[in-house]
Amino acid sequence: MFTRLRNRFLLMNLVIITVIMFVAFASIYVITYQNVKRDIEMELHRVSEFYRKANEGPGRGGDWKGAPDQPLQDEAGGVPPMFEGGAQEFSPPERSVSFALRTDAQGRLLGVDSRFGMEDEFYESAADKAVSKTPRGGRFTLDGTRWAYSAQPESDGYLIVYMDVTAQQKILTNLIYTFAAVALVMLAVIYATSRYFANRSIAPVREAFDKQKRFIADASHELKTPLAVIQTNADVLLANETETIGEQAKWLHRIKSETERMKTLTNDLLYLTQMDDSRAETLHVPFNVSEAVESVVLAMEAVIFERSLALDYEVEPGLTATGSAEQIKQVVMILLDNAIKYNRADGTIGLTLRRHHGHIQLTVTNTGPGIPAEHLNKIFDRFYRTDASRSRKQGGYGLGLAIAKSIVEQHRAKIAVRSVPGETTSFTVQLG
Repeated sequence: MFTRLRNRFLLMNLVIITVIMFVAFASIYVITYQNVKRDIEMELHRVSEFYRKANEGPGRGGDWKGAPDQPLQDEAGGVPPMFEGGAQEFSPPERSVSFALRTDAQGRLLGVDSRFGMEDEFYESAADKAVSKTPRGGRFTLDGTRWAYSAQPESDGYLIVYMDVTAQQKILTNLIYTFAAVALVMLAVIYATSRYFANRSIAPVREAFDKQKRFIADASHELKTPLAVIQTNADVLLANETETIGEQAKWLHRIKSETERMKTLTNDLLYLTQMDDSRAETLHVPFNVSEAVESVVLAMEAVIFERSLALDYEVEPGLTATGSAEQIKQVVMILLDNAIKYNRADGTIGLTLRRHHGHIQLTVTNTGPGIPAEHLNKIFDRFYRTDASRSRKQGGYGLGLAIAKSIVEQHRAKIAVRSVPGETTSFTVQLG
C-alpha cells in the first residue's frame, strides 16, 4: 500500500514538474526565437537597403547587356555582375554573409552582386527558391546553408537580397538540444530527490499505521482474555442450573472481576482517545504542584508499606504551575504504581519534587530489575510491555505510561526515563 502511495506521489510530482519545465522552456524558446527573428529582419533590412542604394547610385542600375526578356550573359557566357566595378565601393555590413540577385518578372536571373565566387547554378537555384516561396521574403535551405531573403519589386522585375542565417538557426537548434538535455538531467535529479523525500514523508505515516494495527491487535487480545473467562464461567453457571446463587458465587465473582478489568481497559482507551482529540480544550489554571504531589504520596503510602517497600520522598513546598491538578495527580499515581509493581522485594521507592534550572522537576525512582536499553524508546507506547506475561499477572495493560506521556505533552512538558538494569529505574517529568 505504501509503495503504491509513494509511486503515485512520485508520478504526480514528475508530471507537475514536467509541465512546469515545458512551459518555462517553451516560454524561453519563444522569447529567444522572437528576438532572433527580429535581429534577422533588422539585419536583412540593412543589407537590403545597402543593395538598393548601391543599385540606384550614379552609373549603376541601367547598364545591362542583352535583351531584357532574356537572361543576361557576359562575354564568357556567365551571369554578369549587377554593378560594373562598383561592388568594391559599396560593401555590405561586415557581420552579414549576403548577396543580391536581379530577376525579371518571371523570375529569370538577370544579374548578380556577390563577393563570393559561387557557381551560376547556385544563384539560379537561389532565385528559383525565392520565386517558388513567398515572393516578398522568407527562408530556405540550400547546400546545407540557411538563407533569409527579401524581394523588392522594380520596374522590370525584382531585386532579391539573400543573407546567411545559419548561425542564428544553430542558436535555436542548440537551444532545443540544451533544453532537452537539461530537462532529462533535471527529471533524473528530481526523481531521485522526490523518491528520497517521499520515503522520508511516508515513514511517519507507515509508523503510525503500524502502531495503529498493533494497537488494535493488542486491544483485541486484551479484551479477548476477560471475555473468554466470562464466557467460561457463564457456561459453568448454565450447566448447574439447579444450584443456588450462593453455591455458584465464585463463578459470579470471577465474572465480576473480569468485567471490572474490561471496564478499566475501556476507560483507559477512551481516556487516551479523548486526550488525543481535545488537547486544546482542557482548562489550564494555576495550581500548587507541591500539594498535588504530596496528596498522592500520602494516599499511596499505605500500599507501599503493605508491599514491604521503603519510601523516601522530598517535596519542595510552594511550587506552582499552570495546568490541571487532577491530571498531574494521575501522572504521579501512574509513576508510583509502576514503581510499586516493578520493584524488587524489600526495595526502595524514591520521589523528589524540586525546582531545577528554572523548571519544576518530578523524579520517581525504584530499585527493580530495570529496563533493557532496547526497550527504553518504546516504553511509552500503548500496550507495550517488556515482559507481557509478568505484566498481565500484575494486572497491567501497558497503558499507564502512555496516558502519563499524553498528559505531560498536553501540559507542554517533558517526560523521560533512565534505567540501569539490575539497579534502578527513574522517570523524570519536567514542568515549565
